[in-house]
Amino acid sequence: MLKIENLHAEIDGKQILNGLTLEVGAGEVHAIMGPNGAGKSTLAYVLGGRPGYEVTQGSVTFNGQDGQAIDMLELETHERAAAGLFLGFQYPVEIPGVSNVQFLREALNSQRKARGEDPLTGGEFLKLAKEKAALLKLDMEMLKRNVNVGFSGGEKKRAEMVQMGILDPRLAVLDETDSGLDIDALRTVGEGINAIMRQPDKGVLLITHYQRLLDYVQPDKVHILARGRIVKTGGPELAHDLEREGYEALGEEVGA
Repeated sequence: MLKIENLHAEIDGKQILNGLTLEVGAGEVHAIMGPNGAGKSTLAYVLGGRPGYEVTQGSVTFNGQDGQAIDMLELETHERAAAGLFLGFQYPVEIPGVSNVQFLREALNSQRKARGEDPLTGGEFLKLAKEKAALLKLDMEMLKRNVNVGFSGGEKKRAEMVQMGILDPRLAVLDETDSGLDIDALRTVGEGINAIMRQPDKGVLLITHYQRLLDYVQPDKVHILARGRIVKTGGPELAHDLEREGYEALGEEVGA
């Protein structure tokens, strides 16, 4: 589904990714962990097409909504979204003056239009929104409020997962979705990710600092990213090893 080969990227002339290679198959959840400054968020931003991040070498191939392989790096940000990519942010932004319902309906119908599909009516959209909000235990009244304005950290993350459910992506890249969540919200978000994305035709790239979210979203593989590249790959037990021993136990592999 997602194939990254020898990816090099920089921002403001500073090299961040240094030959990163990674492949995520359909139906798989992959977790990426690593020390601060390793390049985890840079990877998410490069995949999402954030301005300012320049790819200097390598390729990213993505099997989009129609199942056809496409060169993701050739697409604009909105084209990547329409092709089936969803990027979850560590710090979801507030958008005063725009309600969640309005924002999400416009976003969904814009993507549907790009794929040659008919837009949803107001009634059809509200039915879908209620269904996805229920998965994340988010009151529909929250979706009538301005996007993330006055939301707690946990509410922002749950609202973002509702957004993911409504947009129904093929691949979700989630950048520290567990940041700022208490125990109950962590469980709810984890269960929401499983309900929405644990499908045979979908994939998840889950970026996290901690093992705790992986108790709820069991990854097929765990990768350690350090100095801009993947230095170690293992199963879920690798995250437990890191939680117990820290990155210093990996020594020179992570530059410790």
